[in-house]
Amino acid sequence: MREKIVFVGGGNMASAIIDGLLEQGRELADFLVIEPYAPTRDALLARGLTCRESVGADIGDAALCVLATKPQVLQEACGQIHQHLPATATVVSIAAGVELASLSAWLGGHARIVRAMPNTPAKVGLGMTGLYATPACSAAEREQVDALFAAVGERIWTESEAMIDAVTAVTGSGPGYVFHFMAALEKGALELGFAKDDARRLAVSVFRGAAGLAASEDVPLTELQERVTSKGGTTYAALSHMREAGVADAITQAVHKAEQRARELSAG
Repeated sequence: MREKIVFVGGGNMASAIIDGLLEQGRELADFLVIEPYAPTRDALLARGLTCRESVGADIGDAALCVLATKPQVLQEACGQIHQHLPATATVVSIAAGVELASLSAWLGGHARIVRAMPNTPAKVGLGMTGLYATPACSAAEREQVDALFAAVGERIWTESEAMIDAVTAVTGSGPGYVFHFMAALEKGALELGFAKDDARRLAVSVFRGAAGLAASEDVPLTELQERVTSKGGTTYAALSHMREAGVADAITQAVHKAEQRARELSAG
């Protein structure tokens, strides 16, 4: 019998995971989505997914229950879920800033819980998800969860729950940093006379190409930078300016600021 996966919340991240799993051979019948927002629910139903407005007894045979709601409504959702949730189910939360202790309490003491921090590139199968499991989760249950997020990209398991805040700062928020840099590069291209569409293409292609190159070679990123930097050349002039402006330090400090905010959110 194939395992049943319940998604509480059918928004973008839930849809991305479902799409990834379908591409890997899962079937529509493997999923149940709980989605109270009618337009989203109707769109999911139109795709052939089983979708309910509220939690009911039909989650009672779930192997995995993915909490994909907004953090502010998660406590209410958990209150509905724990009445029907089987003790053998593994619960996966992708809600930022909600600690395992709170989740367990809201779920009536349920212990098999994994916190996950995916990022938005999961929508195109290029995500990075940070994961932390409670001690109650077995190796097999961890493998189930790992397979869930393998459908949308890479995974990294952390050794402590606190490190989920660090994952949030680096990869959860990371796409925002990249888009910030990309928009600045696009602006520079526009100022040099390129049309808007071409400026965007140039900026996007630089990041796509550089990321692909970095992923293909197991060498320090600083070495890759040195390879494209000739003394006195154009790249040298640009990087020298960035060093003088403190760009690298600002980015590193921004990561620390994001981690600090993630910890504040987790603490309530």
